[in-house]
Formats: sequence, structure tokens, C-alpha cells
Amino acid sequence: MPGGWRLFWILAGLFLFAAALFAGDSSAPTATAAPPKVPVHVVEDTIYGHTIADPYRWLENSDSPETQQFVHDELAYTRSILDPLPLRDQIHKRLTDLMSIGAIGTPQIGGPYYFYTRREGTQNQPVLLVREGSNGKDRALVDPNQMSSDGTTAMDWWYPSDDGKFVAYGISNSGSEQSVLHVVETATGKVLPDTIDRTRFGGVAWKKDNSGFYYNRNPRKGDVPAGEEVYHVKTFYHALGSDPATDKLFFGEGLGAQEIPSVQFADDDGRWLLIKVFVTYVKSELYLQDLKAGTPPVKITNDKEAIYDGEIFRGKIYITSNEDAPRFRMFVADVGHPQREHWSEAIPQSDAILQNISVVGEKLVGLYEKNASSQLKLFELSGKPMADVPLPTIGSVAGLGGKWDRKEMFFGFQSFIVPPTIYRYDLDDRKTSLWDKVHSSIDPSAYEVHQEWFTSKDGTRVPMFLFHKKGIERNGKNPTLLTGYGGFNISLTPQFVPDRFVWLEHGGIFAVANLRGGSEFGEEWHRAGMLGHKQNVFDDFIAASEYLVAQKYADKDHLAIRGGSNGGLLMGAMITQRPDLFKVVVCQVPLLDMLRYQNFLIAKLWVPEYGSADDPKQFDWLYAYSPYHHVKPGTEYPSILFMTADSDSRVDPMHAKKMAALMQAEAANGQSRERPILLRIEPKAGHGVGKPISKQIEELTDINSFLFWQLGVRE
Repeated sequence: MPGGWRLFWILAGLFLFAAALFAGDSSAPTATAAPPKVPVHVVEDTIYGHTIADPYRWLENSDSPETQQFVHDELAYTRSILDPLPLRDQIHKRLTDLMSIGAIGTPQIGGPYYFYTRREGTQNQPVLLVREGSNGKDRALVDPNQMSSDGTTAMDWWYPSDDGKFVAYGISNSGSEQSVLHVVETATGKVLPDTIDRTRFGGVAWKKDNSGFYYNRNPRKGDVPAGEEVYHVKTFYHALGSDPATDKLFFGEGLGAQEIPSVQFADDDGRWLLIKVFVTYVKSELYLQDLKAGTPPVKITNDKEAIYDGEIFRGKIYITSNEDAPRFRMFVADVGHPQREHWSEAIPQSDAILQNISVVGEKLVGLYEKNASSQLKLFELSGKPMADVPLPTIGSVAGLGGKWDRKEMFFGFQSFIVPPTIYRYDLDDRKTSLWDKVHSSIDPSAYEVHQEWFTSKDGTRVPMFLFHKKGIERNGKNPTLLTGYGGFNISLTPQFVPDRFVWLEHGGIFAVANLRGGSEFGEEWHRAGMLGHKQNVFDDFIAASEYLVAQKYADKDHLAIRGGSNGGLLMGAMITQRPDLFKVVVCQVPLLDMLRYQNFLIAKLWVPEYGSADDPKQFDWLYAYSPYHHVKPGTEYPSILFMTADSDSRVDPMHAKKMAALMQAEAANGQSRERPILLRIEPKAGHGVGKPISKQIEELTDINSFLFWQLGVRE
């Protein structure tokens, strides 16, 4: 949905801290008493003087009959252990209740309309709703729940036109994120014939007169070398009602294969277009185009390795950047003289991270983050501070909504124990009022949240959130679940995740470590956990675990860890670097073979974050920690649940398949049913986007049943 470009280019990476799902094969696997016997076909590579043996490379071919048989046999073994677990029915029932709490998105304004998403009860997917006027009645505009019987059709993104007359939205199936663009007329709900495929990075910008829009599109197969289609993204213009096959290329000729553009109109007129190009996770570029003059786009940044974002209003460009300011600052430039030498600083860097600047009601709204919690601040257009927008408590602002000519602003808010809530802020009287919220049976007063700091291996101080029932005793016996991410400039801020309350209600502690590699403390914090510094992330997580034990929140027999995507790589590193420290690990949609990861799906986009084994220096970094290459035969490892999905279009499922096969064959507990190593594969889901609630419940039942069993949680 709308909400700034930073989200747009983050989505090109791993971002999702969610897992793929398992709903079961249509032909139920036959139960088996032991892991399947998996063939070994060793392939040896010599890389920069190192001989690398890969016994399970054949599992990289997901379409081969041998791999499909492997998947079938692994599922049979996994189900034979997970299905009979105690408390399973009780957990499933409680999760069904909790996941029915629902979700709500922040309203976006278009003319007289308010657009927002909502999911209620057992609906599998959020519905795009529209409300005409402040007191109008909500009605469904786009309902993905009506598009498939199993709930696996999802709406990936949506963009209303400036006056709200039309909404462009992307639809994909089975978690693939391969969006098809559609257009709906707001007043009538009529879906127009305009349908455009290959729009994963939609990035729609409507012309002010609704005659058409700019959007991003990937090439057809055959237009670029095979397998590279996802890396080539260019901006096209579509005239509403025309044949998309005739859409003309607008921007992107000459861009690198992994550079992703997006466009944005000036807020108050349709003359100026600001074009942002994502280059890497530490660099972006800005271009400005005068559509009235018809001149080519002018590059206004200067090739520095920095991130730039911006908005145009009344002839001024408001640019946020971490150029020479790791916590970001804001510049102002005139559209007539937009080059870097004409920029002037308007909002200097502070002790908080400036995440975004928006023009609302002829004012600037700054979204900040400090110590992994949100702040909202108002500024005059000159950058002069006006006021802080009060927030209910420590938590996260999840989306802003507003227009330059409206005196109201909306923001979403949530925390670990406060469900998603939408507030309306009046910019004239500076008062906040409740607009809508998710109704929940959770009593926040029964729980407590606190932030504690621990010291990592190199002396760096790192924060961690803990939340649990009030009055919990520090006796070292509390079942404790620790998670983290540590990468791609992503912060783990307080989020309301309903399924966590199953854990808390059974006396559990949930801990979230804010590791280096994220954006919690600016670009320096990010760079301290990327490329050759990736081991810092793992050291931070080890230190967090040791802190929990030292402070007697848990002991090693009551400590579990869970992570997905880049966090799945983190779990792999914990398995191989400190198998003695954890009782159980849930490793979801992970990267684990770091010598070959760049050869699959969209992974070349992540080379600036991790490096590539194709480079001799970067090979050394990756080989030093690549989990798949550090499994030690005969070692006793924690109980492990590897989770992946065959429709994942981000992280190839080969990682989890190869790692599970290797560990089942070589770990001391690889054949154990008491301390098992399991692989769970969902044949009709992706990296996490668009997961139906029904599948989430099944997945979470498996996860929690496994954790409860291994940590001895009985009631």
C-alpha cells in the first residue's frame, strides 16, 4: 500500500520476518519412524584454493522427481512427529481465537474518499475498504477473499489516484508476489479492463487528471538473459483504457540490472516528477523531470554512497538523506536549481533516526525512531520545529496518511501489547482522536514490557525488548523465546503479533534483540552488521542469549530461538556456532548456503548486503560463517524445525532442504525422534506475503506445539 519509497525498495530484499506455510499435500504422506534415507551425490568445487564438497546439490532442482520424492518423504517424517504432540488441539483452538483479532491499515486520502485495509475474524486476506466522507459507510472495494477458494490470492499493493476516482492495485497467487496490476473505479466498484502483468514492483504514480499513470514493469521472458527478468525493472506510462502492449518506456534505459526506479508527482501540481532509483541498500539516486517543458530527467544527487528520498511541494524539493549524517537529516532545494550544490539543510541530524518526511496540511511531518520506538514531530516548511505529536505509549507508528491541502493526518499505532489502532490528528488544534481500532480480548494490564541492554563480544551495548506476564519469577526455568533479524536496515520495533500470546499465557517470555545490521541507530549500526562485519550480528545474538541465562530469565534447557529470512540465516549461524546454547531452534525461509545463494531467484539484489563468493575477499567472509558449510559430523545440535515453501520467490527453498538433509545425516541427533531435526515444506505458499490466516494457524500450531514439547511446557 502507499506510504513512502523506503518501504518500496526494502521490499526488494528479504524484509519479511514471516515464515512460509504448510497446509499439507493433497495426498497425505504415510507416517515414517525415521528421517528418509537421502541419496548423496557429492559435487566438488575449487574456489580460491578451497575444495568445497556439496553432497546435496541435486536438491537445488525443485522440479526433479528425486527432489519431489525427498519432499514427500520429509513431510511424512515431519507429520509423524508433529501431529501427535500434546496440547496441539488446545494450541490450535487458542490460535484460532487470537488470529481472529484481525488487522487494520492506516487510511490514505483521495479526494472525498478514505481508503484503508482491514481483516476481520477468520478472513484469510485483508480487504481494501473505502469510506466517502468522514461519516460515510465503509464498503469493500477490493476483496481478495472472493478471488480464490483457499484464500491464497492476495493484494500486494494499492495506489489511489489523487482525487480518489480510481485505485490501481496488484494481485498475486500462492505467495508468489508476482503481481498483476488492475484498476477499479471507486464510485461504482467496477474493475476496468486495464490489466498489466509483471508488476511486482508496481510503484504507481497517477497523473492529476486521471488520464493515466506511471508504473514499474519487469521484462518478458526472452527479452533479457534467462533468469534475469526479475532484476530488470523499468518505468512505463499507461494511458487509461489503452492496450498495455503499447505502453511506452518512460524511464530506466541504461539502468543497471539491479537498479529499481519509482516515480512520484509533486503534491500540488502535475508538472514535476521526482524519480528515485534504488541502487543498493546503502545507495539511492534522485532525478527530477519537468513534464511541462518536456525535458529529460535531471540527476540531482552526486553519486555519493548514501540514501536519498524526497517530496515536491510548491516548487521545493524536501530531501531526506543520510549523506554525512547516519541518522538522516533533511535538505530543501528549489526545482529550478535542484543540483546538490544548491541544497540547504533545513532539519539537522538529531539523536533519533529520521525515517520519513511527509507534506501534510502545508506542514512537514517527521517520523522518527529512537531506541527502536517511534516518534512523530511537526515542522514548518522551513524546517523550524513546531510540536511533538503525542503517542499513546512506547510503540511503533505503522503508516501515515494525509494530503498537503487537508488539515487532518492519520497514523497507525501498535506495540507488543496494544493491538493496531488508527488515530486522527487535527493539525489546526493539534489534538489526537481515535479513528478506529482492532478489537481484542487481550488485557494489556496483565503484561509488562521492558527494554534492557546487554554487552556484545566487542563491548557494543545492544538493546533488547522483553515482555511477559506481570509478576514472573526469575528462576531460570521460564520458557523463553528469543528472536532477532540484524540486516537490511530493518528495525524490530514493538509490534502486536497475536500468536505470541499463546506463549505468554503459558508462562513464557518473549524477547526481541535489536541487533547490528538493522536501522535502530542509523546507518553506522547497519554497516556494522553487513558484508565483512556480519559476524557482529551473530555475536550480538549470542550475547543476548547469554544475558537471558545470566539474568535467570531462562537456562539453556528453557531457551528457544526463532527467526525467518535474513533471521533464518541468523538461526543457521546459531545452530552451527553455538549449538550448546539453545534447546530448540525454529529456522524459517532461511538462507543457509552462502556460497551459492546469489545464483537463485532475486538473491543478486542482496550481494551489496552480504557479498558474493564470486569475489575472493567476500568469499572469505561468507565461507567463515556459511551455516551449510559448518555442520560438524557427530555434534549434538538443538532440536530444529526448518521451514520453507516451494512458491518462495525470494529465498530459494533449496537452502532448508539441503541443510535438513545434511544435518539429519551427520548430526549426532539427526535420526532422533526425541530431539529431532525436521523439515516442513509448504507447496502452495511463498516467503510470507499473502499468507492466508487458515495457513498461518496451521503453521503456528506446528511451531508452538514443537516449542512446548521440547521445552516441557505442559499447561
